[in-house]
Parts: sequence; C-alpha cells; structure tokens
Amino acid sequence: MSKSTANFLQTLAAVVVGNAIYFFLEKHLPVAARHVPLQIDLGIVVDFWFCLVVFGIIKTMAGRKRPSTTTKP
Repeated sequence: MSKSTANFLQTLAAVVVGNAIYFFLEKHLPVAARHVPLQIDLGIVVDFWFCLVVFGIIKTMAGRKRPSTTTKP
C-alpha cells in the first residue's frame, strides 16, 4: 500500500471514529460544547479535537508497527 493511501485511510478512520465518539458523548457534554447543525460553534471545535486525538493515536500506533528505515553507516 502506498504511503498516501495509508495516510488517507488513517485520516478517514480518525474522522469516522472521532465523530462517532463525539456524537456518542454529545448528550453528556456541556450545552456550549454541543454542535448546532448548520452553525459554526464550539461543538465543531470539540468534535475536531476528538478527531485529532484519534488521529494522533492511530499515527502513534502505525509508527510503532513499522520497522525503522534508518540506515547505519
């Protein structure tokens, strides 16, 4: 799999999982952190944060699975 395809799939997974977590927990968030459809509000920022955290976890796990490509002189 090419690096760009892997990056796209990791990003897609982060967005889907991050949004799923956000919408699952949305009922339990403060009112200000809940997204109102068709508006730019704090809920979008909170949703983005969930996606960003999931993306970081995915990238960290993917980096640990791949062997190092550095060469020793």
